[in-house]
Amino acid sequence: MKLSSLSCALFCTLLILSGTAVLHSGEAAPADEKILLWPDQAPLGDGKFSKSDAAITVHRPAKANGAAIIICPGGGYGGLVTGAEGHGIAKWLNAHGIAGIVLEYRLPAGNHHLPLLDAQRALRIIRTRAADWKCDPAKIGIMGFSAGGHLASTAATHFDAGQPNATDPVEKASSRPDFAILVYPVISMGEKGHGGSRQNLLGPNPSEELKTLYSNEKQVTAKTPPCYLAHALDDHAVTHENSRLFADSMKAHGVACEYLELPSGDHGLNGYQGPMWDAWQSGSLKWLAQLKIIP
Repeated sequence: MKLSSLSCALFCTLLILSGTAVLHSGEAAPADEKILLWPDQAPLGDGKFSKSDAAITVHRPAKANGAAIIICPGGGYGGLVTGAEGHGIAKWLNAHGIAGIVLEYRLPAGNHHLPLLDAQRALRIIRTRAADWKCDPAKIGIMGFSAGGHLASTAATHFDAGQPNATDPVEKASSRPDFAILVYPVISMGEKGHGGSRQNLLGPNPSEELKTLYSNEKQVTAKTPPCYLAHALDDHAVTHENSRLFADSMKAHGVACEYLELPSGDHGLNGYQGPMWDAWQSGSLKWLAQLKIIP
């Protein structure tokens, strides 16, 4: 049966709001689960702590294939687009057997430590609870859009193996993602980056050292996980040079990378719909299958 575009939109909205995804088999997915990243005190990155409502929402598929992806919504580090670039993406992943975990990270307001600390914590939590959620701890990736793409690329280039002597078992787990998917991402904190994201993350007058630290094309090493990138050539908000710089750096370090350069779509790829939006989705799934992350 062919649905009209309006019917499709209404159907997708109902799926997102219901908290469950129903496959053709009629099976319902497990209920969504929201978990605070820091149930007690959250680190501020300077030795101090405070209360935080940063959280992940775990959307599990009815038939899991073992893969899980943490989703970092965009918003210029000044907000979070958790609908189209969060829970909607999680439901799409669920339809392909992948657990989608939406990360509501702390907005930095100049404290550059906060988003990365939250992304790393999310990766550690998913690893330590992989069995509970029918996930393979070696198939946990991270995905991000726009400024969320910067956070995802930061997690892919700034990670550790965990703290073996930590009293918190979560902190013993690795924060390295096994792969990353970056969609129209901010990558650089230099002149080709996005000014608003840079100011929100690093403050109004960041040092050159700090800008270099968070220009993730300069932080790639041979240990960086494989990455898939998609970006429109006519993106007026975040130039496609961000993705190209990262892809070139990945190739220079011998790390697997695929970059889909789209002819049009601007920022947001025509409002999260149409052939350009479909292209990165189908392309990323094919790439994950080639990596044997999904069947």
